[in-house]
Amino acid sequence: MVFPVLSFFTGGGFLDLGFTQAEFSVCWTNENCPAFIDGYGAGMSAWFSSLGMQYTTNIAISNSSNICELSAKLVIKEAFCGLRPNIFGVIGGPPCPDFSNGGIHAGGDGTNGSLTTVFVDMLCALRPSFFVIENVPGLYRFHKHREFLKKKIHQLQRNGYAIDYNVLNALEFGVPQDRERLFVVGFKRSLAQNAISRKLAQDEHGWFPWPKETHAGAKQLPWPKSSPFGQEPSKPAEIPLKLTVYSALASNGDPEKLANGGEYFNPYSSKFLEIKEGDVSRKSFKRLHRYRFSPTAWYGNQEVHLHPWKARRLSVREALRIQSVPDEYILPGNISLSAKFKMICNGVPCIMAFNLASAVQCFLKQAIL
Repeated sequence: MVFPVLSFFTGGGFLDLGFTQAEFSVCWTNENCPAFIDGYGAGMSAWFSSLGMQYTTNIAISNSSNICELSAKLVIKEAFCGLRPNIFGVIGGPPCPDFSNGGIHAGGDGTNGSLTTVFVDMLCALRPSFFVIENVPGLYRFHKHREFLKKKIHQLQRNGYAIDYNVLNALEFGVPQDRERLFVVGFKRSLAQNAISRKLAQDEHGWFPWPKETHAGAKQLPWPKSSPFGQEPSKPAEIPLKLTVYSALASNGDPEKLANGGEYFNPYSSKFLEIKEGDVSRKSFKRLHRYRFSPTAWYGNQEVHLHPWKARRLSVREALRIQSVPDEYILPGNISLSAKFKMICNGVPCIMAFNLASAVQCFLKQAIL
């Protein structure tokens, strides 16, 4: 059975892509940034086409309104012609800067943070069978933000959902990037109890079978230090190539020869030749190491990570690869580089999304047996 899913804060659709790979049907999407709308349409259309799936029209965002302007009734009408299916889900990652170290910690009262409240209210109105909320780990780790999170969880529990949450790191799932994300999963209490064959306490968590890491404890491996730019450091034998930047930039064909491979910021600076390979100590001009994982891909103001062995910044295709986005996902030429990199770094790594979606899929199947 293919379960339908509604996607909010869709962005470029990386979370959607992972859920689609796990055999969900993303049947309705919502995004109101024009550049992201164009990127999603082109990228997802190209990816679906590469799978041999033919459509009479290109894939496109279903609704481009701000979520604050939407009602649950309208969403159900657009997604299901007004007829709610027995089982459907909702996924989405509300904007996270107000909960992160990179922001000003405005929390749930911030312009972006308040959208988490709007999203939770929408979930309570839509009453899906299950949902996944994605955000930065700061929403859980910082005390002031955790209190806000607890209030939202209690609201969802009062509306009949069993809730679990966990911080996962993309690196431990085979993505060459140190990227932690908080995931909150919810299932109608009856579904969750069917799946685990017992009753759940109101505030109980730890019951959801989170995906098993393929590279648990990866950050504790003996990763290499920095090397002078222009040399060719050796890969430590203990380091899995899959977890290194090299796997994204060189081991699967030359990304420069692919679509989006020649798109990168190219301002002149002597620093491109001076920064050591693997020196990510400074706020700007961080150079990746070929045999180490990338720091979190969070770019802005042209501050994209430097290529390990080339005197330039990463290209759009290389950044997509570090986010584990398939090469068949192609962004159009009419979007600015700034918008492309922002869309890329806003997304959930596709491999991470697939692993989580697969765990949700298995749990649902157990619930309806």
